[in-house]
Amino acid sequence: MSILVSPQELQDSLQSGGKQMLLHAMYEESRTDGFALFNAGHIPTAQFCDAANALAGTPSKEGGRNPLPNATILQRWFDRWGLSEDRPIICYDEARGILAARAWFVLKWAGVNNVKVLDGGLTKWRELGYPVMGGPGNPPSQGRITVDPGHMPIVTTEDVKKHSGLLVDTRGRNRFTGKTERLDLKAGHIPGAVNVPTAAFLNDDGTFKDPQVIREAFVSKGVKDGSEVILYSGSGLHSAQGLIAMELAGLTGAATYLGGWSMWCADPSNPVATGE
Repeated sequence: MSILVSPQELQDSLQSGGKQMLLHAMYEESRTDGFALFNAGHIPTAQFCDAANALAGTPSKEGGRNPLPNATILQRWFDRWGLSEDRPIICYDEARGILAARAWFVLKWAGVNNVKVLDGGLTKWRELGYPVMGGPGNPPSQGRITVDPGHMPIVTTEDVKKHSGLLVDTRGRNRFTGKTERLDLKAGHIPGAVNVPTAAFLNDDGTFKDPQVIREAFVSKGVKDGSEVILYSGSGLHSAQGLIAMELAGLTGAATYLGGWSMWCADPSNPVATGE
């Protein structure tokens, strides 16, 4: 069963009365106007997902920029959305898929089984001329899923240091090599890591590339068995996309260093590499 749902598949389901749940993941730096933007236009039947408050905890040196959310707070969002295991949950965004991937990751971590991502998100949906509506979204039904943390393999800094397999950095090449860094304290990457940036597995329109193309991108960097890989990014967003890409390519079982570069470089005792 694919993680992805195409815009055409979703449109067909909506027209035929399908019972999916849609989560529109949004993040605004002010954290005050995301809902207003959602009200201005979203896919019919969607619910608003405040990525900053629902999908992440409080940033810290120990947890990185986007740690996992508090389970109690996440449960309130589950209840607000009215999530149910008898309906597939389809996540989408307008941010080239990083927030939808984060939503997918957090829901899977919380024990939700039937979670998918809309390939290409709202941007592709609009491009194909499918309908968008305004307003607060559909009133949710009663939620019937209890948050059960721990269903995604997540590793610590110490695990990374002891890891004998491949460490894959999914940030862009310039951040990996240390040429640029606008978000974190230092530029560079974890020593020994290889770089498979999102451009290697995403098309220009934000859709995922063909699974064989994705597989070749990872294999070219030495990935042969997903279970021997630890993925990381800056703070767990692009690495979630990388995890989806690996799953699509049949390279399953990878773990995630969720704190990523933001947590690694916050500790001055951790070594930093630059260049290729």
